[in-house]
Amino acid sequence: MLIDQLKNTLNERIMVIDGAMGTMIQRYKLTDADYRGERFKNHSNELKGNNDILSLTQPQIIKEIHKQYLEAGADIIETNTFNGTSISQADYKTEHLAYEINKAAAKIAKSAVDEVMKNNPSKPRFVAGAIGPMNKALSLSPDVNDPGYRAVTFDEVYQSYKEAVTGLLDGGADILLVETIFDTLNAKAALVAIQDLLEERNQEVPIMISGTIVDQSGRTLSGQTTEAFWISISHVKNLLSVGLNCSLGPKQMRPFIQELSKIANCYISIYPNAGLPNEFGEYDESPEAMKKVLDEFAEASFYNIVGGCCGTTPDHIKVFAEMVAKHKPRKIPKVEPYLRLSGLEPLVFRPDSNFINIGERTNVTGSKKFARLIKEENYEEALSVARQQVEGGAQVLDINMDEGMIDSEKVMVKFLNLLSSEPDIAKLPIMLDSSKWSVIEAGLKCLQGKGIVNSISLKEGEAEFINHAKKVMRYGAAVIVMAFDEDGQADTYERKIKICERAYKILTEQVGFPPQDIIFDPNIFAIATGIEEHNEYAINYIEATKWIKKNLPLAKVSGGVSNVSFSFRGNDIVREAIHSAFLYHAIEAGMDMGIVNAGQLEVYEEIPKELLERVEDVILNRRKDATERLTEFAENVKQKDKSEIQTAEWRNSSVEERLKHSLIKGITDFIETDTEEARKKFPSALQVIEGPLMDGMNIVGDLFGSGKMFLPQVVKSARVMKKSVAYLIPFIE
Repeated sequence: MLIDQLKNTLNERIMVIDGAMGTMIQRYKLTDADYRGERFKNHSNELKGNNDILSLTQPQIIKEIHKQYLEAGADIIETNTFNGTSISQADYKTEHLAYEINKAAAKIAKSAVDEVMKNNPSKPRFVAGAIGPMNKALSLSPDVNDPGYRAVTFDEVYQSYKEAVTGLLDGGADILLVETIFDTLNAKAALVAIQDLLEERNQEVPIMISGTIVDQSGRTLSGQTTEAFWISISHVKNLLSVGLNCSLGPKQMRPFIQELSKIANCYISIYPNAGLPNEFGEYDESPEAMKKVLDEFAEASFYNIVGGCCGTTPDHIKVFAEMVAKHKPRKIPKVEPYLRLSGLEPLVFRPDSNFINIGERTNVTGSKKFARLIKEENYEEALSVARQQVEGGAQVLDINMDEGMIDSEKVMVKFLNLLSSEPDIAKLPIMLDSSKWSVIEAGLKCLQGKGIVNSISLKEGEAEFINHAKKVMRYGAAVIVMAFDEDGQADTYERKIKICERAYKILTEQVGFPPQDIIFDPNIFAIATGIEEHNEYAINYIEATKWIKKNLPLAKVSGGVSNVSFSFRGNDIVREAIHSAFLYHAIEAGMDMGIVNAGQLEVYEEIPKELLERVEDVILNRRKDATERLTEFAENVKQKDKSEIQTAEWRNSSVEERLKHSLIKGITDFIETDTEEARKKFPSALQVIEGPLMDGMNIVGDLFGSGKMFLPQVVKSARVMKKSVAYLIPFIE
């Protein structure tokens, strides 16, 4: 098989891809008449600049350029199809020629390879079908006044790519190269189209992917970091390589290619521009200057495939080919099978990761305020709800638009498009939460990052389950699997583990779903309802979690935490205690993440002893009268004002203890008063920071590390610390 042949070669040596096509075409100084040729002499639009059309009107020039690169030492040449999609060709009113352009370009490149290989049959050469980024983006609005607007839809981009790729394959391309990716969502549309097409044709073709980091910030134009970009496309089947090209010269690419070479478990390609553009917009870094930097990269084992982008010529490729002959190729690193997610930034679940908080307030079924804002189409305020979740310590955002009075698909797309223009929110991975598959798929078509689908289940049987799982995998998302089958939701321990085991086997053995991307939700139900069968709901979840983590390798466990306390809605003191105590025990059992209202969590250590005992009696089902005892306690505290209960005792403590208490509980109300009192008591302001403030933060760190405190609470503590230190700074200076 071709992919095996390429892998064998790449294990032995560094391969060389060609240089710029546009730079070489410019040398021919072609006129508009040359671009038109005889066939398009009466075409309505100017065609000069449409390099792709030259495969139809000047095929001999394109073939000549290919041969120059092959003779210079290129192992792989790219087809002349960088703007070969119907969407890009529409600028010249030649969109109807997209298939023909791609097929012709692949045939020309193939013919050049065949001719060169006749003279040197011992060195195989390959044709990579070039698939460019398009001139319209799915993650970016062309209208600064309407950030939710998109010039094209995912389906339009998908169809346009599918047509182009069909032409490339029909023309004989050996490899498909999705390149110069500045918007990962466009690339995902291309990759879904490629995978669908290859499945339809029952064909296997190696895929190369190359992104573009636009400046020294290390991000794509659509805002992703190098690692987030890699995570977003790493799911692709038959992925030969990932790399970087264009935008930067080799020197500027160093930190990004170095990072990619360490995290990607496939081959790495690099084909930079000939430096940065000069004052005339031209690239003029010499072959020798580029070689010097790329030589260092080869010595450091950064790449497996090297070539050139804008401004590079056969002279560059010749020097690169000679240079890499003396270097050993980079070895693919062993990458741990962790769950990796991404928004604009990566989120990696490592064995030592703390509990991951999923923000729950961007959910029309769980937040009356958010539902009202969405119905009123007040998207600016709705985005501020999302922003508050991020600021409160959420690491993933759960978004749910399932409401009978709104068009869920339309609103999901609108909200996600708006969200993607807010970098402080879009940095987080997204969890698409819906009971309707059409809404989930509409959401998947808006995510450039790797999100989570919430959820799929065996409710409709195995065939539907497999179909949904395959689609989730194709879009490159992780998945939550509910403990739900044809007989309904699992409530007993036995049913929970039976359904999860069955789903796991189907996903890993039949679908080929990566086990680290499977997240089980073994159903968190309300406890203390007064119905005897419900008494074991919490402990069943905890025990099922323990079983899943022990018996289903790499799988994760999640759940909607606020469900557990539903019987006590309206009583925040009891609800917060239940949430924190339940989480403490569930996390100990192996729960990895949960949908949590960051504002409804108490610090485990701070729960009053009597309340904690009664709450844990219910959660762990330790005594028959547990529900009655907790209900009785709840009635006693219900009438009291929460802030009164919390404030009364601790305000009588020493100033050191009051500062620690404020830090642990995230209370800012008295921090400046207490800080001033401490400043007067201690010899210096610095000693206040190094003494009670650091003591308090050390306790916060210990509680967080032991699972008795959660990230949203740590974020609050950090705000208190910041406010106190800010007050002291003038006295230090």
